[in-house]
Amino acid sequence: MKKLFPLLVISLMLSGQTIAQTPKGDIKNGPLTHTPESSLAVISGAQIGLPASLTQGAIYVGTLQKAPATPGKKVPVVVFMHGSSGLGLKAIAEWQQWLAGMGIASVAPDSFGLKDKLTYNSPIDKDTYEKVHAMRASEITLAVAALQQLPWADTSKMVLAGTSEGSVPVARYTGKDFAGRIMFAWSCEDNYFVTAHKTAIPDDQPTLNIISASDPYFSPSNSWLGNSAAVGHCGAVLKNNKKASIVLIPGGPHTVLNFPQAKGPVEGFLKDLFKL
Repeated sequence: MKKLFPLLVISLMLSGQTIAQTPKGDIKNGPLTHTPESSLAVISGAQIGLPASLTQGAIYVGTLQKAPATPGKKVPVVVFMHGSSGLGLKAIAEWQQWLAGMGIASVAPDSFGLKDKLTYNSPIDKDTYEKVHAMRASEITLAVAALQQLPWADTSKMVLAGTSEGSVPVARYTGKDFAGRIMFAWSCEDNYFVTAHKTAIPDDQPTLNIISASDPYFSPSNSWLGNSAAVGHCGAVLKNNKKASIVLIPGGPHTVLNFPQAKGPVEGFLKDLFKL
């Protein structure tokens, strides 16, 4: 009996099997509810992209508060919800520049407008994740209200998009403000990141889901995903939506915004939706 455990370990090693262990995440505590001050900062510090047709010069990618004056022309808009790392992710500005090149404006609310907000490294507890998701959802409401006041925003042509943490509120949004949705790096499934996925996309709303086939967080390749039946994409919740598409990028990383395999489908989706 004393030799049983060592023999079991050796047997597992020889058979190529490993005993998966869930890593321990960490939390840097801070607030998770926007104040009147931070609500203003979320929008004034939002990263926007404006097409050259609006600036009468070059494409502008920068904060809303420093945006150049624009003429009375209106253009379609993508509201983009960043991931947990915020707007410091270079790929977001590159993506907004690319959108502007197609004549599409974009607004990415700055969640870090809340000073010293809680941050984390996954995995952490689901209750904290859900508080994060609730705060991020409130930023969509702030963005919609702001766009209604911006002279260049065609609010009849808006798409809601997000990546990773930012895609959860995109999938859950119940408002009628957007013509379509794009979710990068989220699978719309129950897993360690949510108490339940709570996807609320109508079956007749144009939707695009783009994710790596081996996403390190939300595909079955994650040993601590927390759902043995997960497939790693939004196929289950979109199965009755004839206006939905799912793009899996083999071997891609978590951030796939600017992959050619992602840009092609996004371009087709937006041009078709906005009649460009």
